[in-house]
Amino acid sequence: YQRRVHGDFYRGKMLIPKKQRQSIYEALFRDGVMVAKKDFNAPKHTEVETRNLFVIKAMQSLKSRGLVVEKFAWRHFYWYLTDDGINYLREYLHIPAEVVPNTLQRQAPRPRTT
Repeated sequence: YQRRVHGDFYRGKMLIPKKQRQSIYEALFRDGVMVAKKDFNAPKHTEVETRNLFVIKAMQSLKSRGLVVEKFAWRHFYWYLTDDGINYLREYLHIPAEVVPNTLQRQAPRPRTT
């Protein structure tokens, strides 16, 4: 299956609108992780205001570049940001170096109760 687009061959690549991709990347950077059910026909993702298919394909793209690590269990994909992925998203989203994903933030120690 090939279709000619702008003088080049289109081979079934997913074109995700920039606004959608940006919201996916922002959610990924904020949390440091992303979860998606393996349902390519779901109209909406559970956490990001976009189609579930867009989330899965955007994460597959980041995975192929080594920017996230993928795990799969019980019909759900789990993606975790790598250090290279954090640096890439920080540059892509123009985020200062002081801001880190929630998974890397240290929690304040809990007060001891005696």
